[in-house]
Amino acid sequence: MAWIVLVLSGLFEAVWATALDRMDGLSRPEPVITFLVAMTISMVGLGWGMREIPVGTAYAVWVGIGATATLAWSIASGAEPFSVVKMLLVLGIVGCVIGLKLVSA
Repeated sequence: MAWIVLVLSGLFEAVWATALDRMDGLSRPEPVITFLVAMTISMVGLGWGMREIPVGTAYAVWVGIGATATLAWSIASGAEPFSVVKMLLVLGIVGCVIGLKLVSA
């Protein structure tokens, strides 16, 4: 269960990172509220996952999932251009996250 919560909290990291980009210096209330809610959920999930998963592994997985999902959303929404090199590097991150799960079992 801790791994599921950790993955979900990593996805919420992507939500708050995207909202952070859209806040325009705290002048837009919807992204600010989205940021605060998503960051709270993400941090609570990370903390909850760390009860069973070592801190280094949990944090690396959380950041990896968040970074991967943020980049995927940015490319899909057209905010960032697609690049084969970016995709290969993100696949490396995903591979490392899977590897951390396998060695933590």
